[in-house]
Amino acid sequence: MNGRHRRVASQPVRALIALLASLVFVMGCGGDNESAPETTGATSSECEQVETPEARDPGTNQAPSEPLGRDTTYTLTFETSCGSFTITLDPEPAPNTTASLVALAESGYFDDTIFHRVVPGFVIQGGDPTQTGAGGPGYSTVDVPPSDAAYTKGVVAMAKAGNEPAGTSGSQFFVVTGVDAGLTADYAIVGEVTEGLDTVERIDALGVGDGPPSQAVVVESVTVTES
Repeated sequence: MNGRHRRVASQPVRALIALLASLVFVMGCGGDNESAPETTGATSSECEQVETPEARDPGTNQAPSEPLGRDTTYTLTFETSCGSFTITLDPEPAPNTTASLVALAESGYFDDTIFHRVVPGFVIQGGDPTQTGAGGPGYSTVDVPPSDAAYTKGVVAMAKAGNEPAGTSGSQFFVVTGVDAGLTADYAIVGEVTEGLDTVERIDALGVGDGPPSQAVVVESVTVTES
């Protein structure tokens, strides 16, 4: 990887990151992962060994004032140290949040961030430039999901704190890696992985519990495409 990535955090720092991430994952998926993790059969052998990028202050950003165009399809392609995957956004159930994701991606907000929480057979979570699982863009959006929202494999939804209303989102997102995460309808659904699910499975294979993966997984860049 390029020289922008820094040395892997020391054990005490990684322990602190794990603690913060566990606190924020009421900000992730509500902690409802009661069933045994599922295995996907994927391996992490194609993931590069990279250093964790230096944490940065996400600053105070401004939420977009307009939703995405209804007649345009928006995709976000994530280039990671485990390969690439593409999310096709669905603005209809989450117009405010999808517009926010596009604006953040176009500004480079997600570049050189990590997947700070990987729970095998459940979810992978990222989207925080502070690399701790405690950061956000300085604003929130709200798109209340329907009562029958299903968090199934490949679905992409947004993290929130447990004391925030349903559908509240900042910048942290998660991708469901289990067949069904079994979550309540509290997390704004923004789309699904339409290409590169094998990359998601490679990231999932690095999970060692409920916290950071066994090696750093870096989001190098996110490209927005309109069609």
